[in-house]
Amino acid sequence: MNGITRRQALGLAVGTSLSLGLAGCGGSSASSSGVDKNGVVTISVNGMPTKTQPADRKDYEDLVRQFEASHPKIKIDAREGQMDPKTFAAKLAGGQLEDVFYVYFTDPAGLIQRHQAADITPYLKGVPYLGDIRPELQDVFKGADGKIYGLPTGNYSLGLLYNRDLFKKAGLDPDRPPVTWDEARTAARKISALGDGIVGYADYSKNNQGGWHLTSWIYSMGGEVATQQGGRWKAAFNSDAGHRTLQALHDMRWTDNSMGTRQLLEIGDVQKMMGAGKLGMYMAGPDNLPTIVKQFERKYEEYGLAALPGSATLGGGDGFMFNPKASPEKIKAGLQWIQWKYLNPDREEANVKKFAALGVPVGLPQPNLFAGQAQVKEDAIHAKYANVPQRNYKPFVDRSPDVAVKVEPPNAQQIYTVLDSVMQAVLTKKDANFDQLLGDAQKKVDTILATAK
Repeated sequence: MNGITRRQALGLAVGTSLSLGLAGCGGSSASSSGVDKNGVVTISVNGMPTKTQPADRKDYEDLVRQFEASHPKIKIDAREGQMDPKTFAAKLAGGQLEDVFYVYFTDPAGLIQRHQAADITPYLKGVPYLGDIRPELQDVFKGADGKIYGLPTGNYSLGLLYNRDLFKKAGLDPDRPPVTWDEARTAARKISALGDGIVGYADYSKNNQGGWHLTSWIYSMGGEVATQQGGRWKAAFNSDAGHRTLQALHDMRWTDNSMGTRQLLEIGDVQKMMGAGKLGMYMAGPDNLPTIVKQFERKYEEYGLAALPGSATLGGGDGFMFNPKASPEKIKAGLQWIQWKYLNPDREEANVKKFAALGVPVGLPQPNLFAGQAQVKEDAIHAKYANVPQRNYKPFVDRSPDVAVKVEPPNAQQIYTVLDSVMQAVLTKKDANFDQLLGDAQKKVDTILATAK
C-alpha cells in the first residue's frame, strides 16, 4: 500500500542551489535540450496538488516561484498527477511524460528493467547531501547494473500504534510496548478483558489492505512474500513464516477473542475504533496519528507508537525519476529542483518553524531520509519545534534500527488482492485450512508474477 509521507503532504521546501553547472547548454537547440536562446531550460514536473487542495497548491506554487527566483536559468512547468501504471507507457510513447515524474517505491524496479527511466548516475557528482541518503532508500532506485535512476523523497514503515490509556487500565506499561507477537497477543488479551466493547488488536482484511498487512506480518515473522528464483519472481509466503502468521492471527481472533467479532475491516474502520477509545493496538505508520487526532478530536498524548513486533516490517515511500528521453540539461535542472525542494537539511528549520506555527504536527518519527550527521541535524530541528509528545514514539525510534525494513513485492496490488482472501478466511472461519489457503494463493500469485510485464 502506498504511503503518503508527511514531507510530501506538507510540501516541505528545502533549498540552496546545487553546484551543478549547466555547462554546454548554450550549444544545444531548444527542441532537443529544452534550453532556449537565453540559456533557460524548462522542465516539466508532476506532483503539483490539485485545485481541490487550494492551500497545498498555493504553497507549491510559492515554492516554484522561490526556486525560479534563485535559479534564473531554470523554469518549472508544474503539472498535477502522479504515477499511473495504466497510462505510463502510453504517455512515454506519445511524448507526454513529464521530464521529472513522481513514483512510489513499487515502481522503480519495473521501470528500470523496461528502460523507462533515465540513468542519472553521470549527473550526481557534487549534488549536496545525496551521499547522506540512507542506502536502503537509495537502493530502491538502483538497477542491477549498479546505476542510479532516481531519488527518494519520502518514506514510511509500519509499526504498532497503541492507546496508552488502555495500556495503563489493563496493567501494561505504555512505555514498554510489545516487541514480540507473543507479547502483543498477551497485551491484546488483557486489553480486551477490560470489556465495554474494547478490542485488543484489530487488522484490515479487504480492499487490498488485508494483503498489505498480511505481507508485513509475514516479513515480521522472518519470511518473504515473493523471491527471485533463476531470474524469475515466485511466491514465497507458503512457508513456515506464512503458517506462523496465520496461526497467530487465528489464535488472537478465535482462542483469545481479542480481535473482536466484527471483521472485514479497512483502514477507516480501524481508525474510527482507535479514535473512539475502543481499540488497544493496530499495525500502522506514524502518518496515522494526525488523522486520528484531527478527525476524532483526540490528543497526541493519548497514543504511543512502537516498532513492529518481530524481526522486520514493510516499508515504502516515494521519489522522483527522469524521462529516458530527457536531455542532460533537463536532468541536471531536475536534480537541482528535487534537491532544493526535498533533500536539503539547510532549509529544514525555516520550513519546520513555519509549519509548527500553523499547527501542523512536527516531531513525528518519519520521514527520516538521511543517515549520519544530516539526520542528526534534522532530528535536532524537529525536537526544537516539536508540538507532539516525541517521548511517546521512543519505542519506535529506539528499536527501528533492529527491525529490517522490506519494500513491497513486485505487482504488489495484484498480490494483495489474492492475500486479502487469505486474511479474510482466517478472521471469519474458525476452521480455516492454512495449508489450502496458502497453497491456493501461491498458485494465483505465481501466475500473476509469471505473466506480469
